[in-house]
Amino acid sequence: MHILKSTSLIIFMVIISTTLSAQEKIAFKVSFLEPKAHYADVEMDISGLKDDQIDLKMPVWTPGSYLIREFAKNVEGFQVSGASGGALSFSKVNKNTWRINTAKNSAIKVKYRVYSFEISVRTSFVDESHAFLSPAGLFLYPAGKLKMPSTVTIIPHANWTKISTGLDKVAGKENTFAASDFDILYDSPIEVGNQDIFEFTAAGVNHEVAMYGGGNYDKEVLKRDIAKIVHEQTKVFGVNPNKRYVFIVHNFNSGGGGLEHLNSTVLGATRNAYNTEVGLLRFLGLVSHEYFHLWNVKRLRPIALGPFNYDEENYTTNLWIAEGFTAYYQDVFTQRAGLQTPERFIASLASAISTVENTPGNRVETVADASFDAWIKQYRPNENSPNSTISYYSKGSLIALIMDLEIIHSTQGKAGLDEVMKAMYDEYYVKKKRGYTDAEFKAMAEKIAGHSLTNIYNDYINGLKTIDYNKYFDYAGLAITNEAAQSNEPYLGIATALREGKMIISQVARGSGAWNDGLNVNDEIISIDNYTIAKTKTGNTEMLKYVAGRSVGEKARVTVIRDGQEKVIDVNLGRNPAVKYSISALQNPSAAQMAVRKRWLKLE
Repeated sequence: MHILKSTSLIIFMVIISTTLSAQEKIAFKVSFLEPKAHYADVEMDISGLKDDQIDLKMPVWTPGSYLIREFAKNVEGFQVSGASGGALSFSKVNKNTWRINTAKNSAIKVKYRVYSFEISVRTSFVDESHAFLSPAGLFLYPAGKLKMPSTVTIIPHANWTKISTGLDKVAGKENTFAASDFDILYDSPIEVGNQDIFEFTAAGVNHEVAMYGGGNYDKEVLKRDIAKIVHEQTKVFGVNPNKRYVFIVHNFNSGGGGLEHLNSTVLGATRNAYNTEVGLLRFLGLVSHEYFHLWNVKRLRPIALGPFNYDEENYTTNLWIAEGFTAYYQDVFTQRAGLQTPERFIASLASAISTVENTPGNRVETVADASFDAWIKQYRPNENSPNSTISYYSKGSLIALIMDLEIIHSTQGKAGLDEVMKAMYDEYYVKKKRGYTDAEFKAMAEKIAGHSLTNIYNDYINGLKTIDYNKYFDYAGLAITNEAAQSNEPYLGIATALREGKMIISQVARGSGAWNDGLNVNDEIISIDNYTIAKTKTGNTEMLKYVAGRSVGEKARVTVIRDGQEKVIDVNLGRNPAVKYSISALQNPSAAQMAVRKRWLKLE
């Protein structure tokens, strides 16, 4: 009996071993034969093949950046060989799919080059100084097999000595990293070069900061301040989901932007702004934004954003939560961490409100629609975008603000938006292991608030009503004032740009005199009345001064060149509708109002 059991066990283990050895395996190798020409050279080894053909695909977008970017356009020199080294046939069956005839080969090698010369946090870039690899635009995947694991071996170019990535190292293999599936691979950017690396520990997590491009940053200051942000954010959720986290920072003469990943982020920064109060706070705000995405988006996310479809758009109406709430919290946490004062935080809210209310598109497009249409509008703005769209970042942050104040007020300080985010994280990411629907987020927020939030949804999220800011600020003993309310400044309604020595209209504001009376984008302004507009950098300023000297209701005779022909257009000067908000404390706030303010700002 014992012998039979042992024999059965041996047979079982052999079967398992044979099955595993026969499974498909994928190994990538990336080298840089011509970095000055901006190429990454990729080899993809696939073994364990059984089918006569295999389709290899490249994503058309990268998660976190909602635009079809057509990464396959950068692929060159595609070739395939079998186990013996002979060439195998293949065909391109659509824009991002290569169909390979395996010719009964169980193992094949695919080689291709990727042109990498777009500076952004979401696209690969290679030159003689470094390589930034954005995996969604670099690595192919077998159709229908996104769950396959893979390894990536990096062969740095001469004189490059460092690799920074959130991927796990493969023991015993130099510069080789492992991804458990393609979602993980596509979510793990790689920096290769001579970046300045320093580390710190916060919330029990080891953090690596990889600085490319130099800069006047103080490592100790960044370690201290970023750690404060990490601690404050972790406190909300009670858990930090990583053991290790990587910041890849690209420092430029003028840089910005960020892209979140599961255990890393890529940030753009201005290299010589770290030693100024404004520059440092701007960078720390970006850090705060992308780090908060660890919970909000990378784990707690709209149900449409995972599992990802890399072939086409992934639509959701909830980017106002995914990005807008994160935009709100980025400043909340720099304030809680003591990196900016409550007064400065409140002033930044006034500025954000002014920006949204000065955007005509805020009265045309709902924030839910802005989320859904991100794929065709957010990343493809044109001269009319301010008139027809609103940013789900900026408007979403204001929705977060009023929800926070509403919930703190209605629960008498027992809960706020923090509790909504934690409850959603626990329920949908931890417990149900899926994304949430719009209705589910609303239901949780209402549960925490203790009452319906339908009015906020109907009026401000799915509707176009102007937010009643004073209602919500009053909860905290604050008042918002439009400092421009009494202004009677005349307004033409255009923005201009100096192009090739010509003063060109670049935007026309909806509802303005220019809009109503027919000035067009791309018109060259020659004169207003008999006042000739200077074709210099000071020309726009001079024009604004001239218009400011007129009166509301008067007509301005504007001479322009349109398509080579001179036109004279009489424009009615309206009142400048721009708002400029400030927020101040009420003189005699009640105890209830002070309790809301203290809970909101986490004041002692």
